[in-house]
Amino acid sequence: MVEVEVKANIEKEGVEKRLALLGIKLIKREHQIDTYFDHSYYNFKKKDEALRVRETKNDLFLTYKGKKLDEETKTRREIEIKVEGKIYSLLKILGFFEVEKVEKIRDFYQWNNLKICLDKVKHLGEFLEIEGKRWKDKKKIFELLKKMNIKKENLIRKSYLELLKKQD
Repeated sequence: MVEVEVKANIEKEGVEKRLALLGIKLIKREHQIDTYFDHSYYNFKKKDEALRVRETKNDLFLTYKGKKLDEETKTRREIEIKVEGKIYSLLKILGFFEVEKVEKIRDFYQWNNLKICLDKVKHLGEFLEIEGKRWKDKKKIFELLKKMNIKKENLIRKSYLELLKKQD
């Protein structure tokens, strides 16, 4: 599956107001902890890929993200599998090691078939992510950004992990 995604550093309150003016309502709020992994024989960073376990209140998901596929967005191949707590032990036995944890509060919104997320990321700040699941969603994403007065030049192609590592 492909995930077409854009990200921008934002002021959450202002974006919430713009979403409300567009009639886009909050669906849910979720606390997420993403644990990123690497392996000594397969350098995810060098390959522009990622492997993480996302922990929410009730669920765990193992997610692989492939390299970025275009120059404008963070579009990547993505495979996500619901897993159990034993996944951490399995990854360790297979030689994976923890790189970093990214903790955030994520507010979910929906517009057409796009997922809109407002994130408050620990140690990084507030961000907007808009995601679609098909290449043709890219056009809708940029249409929504325009409606929200967010310019293309304000988009960020780095992941939260990359932004955190840049601070080190």
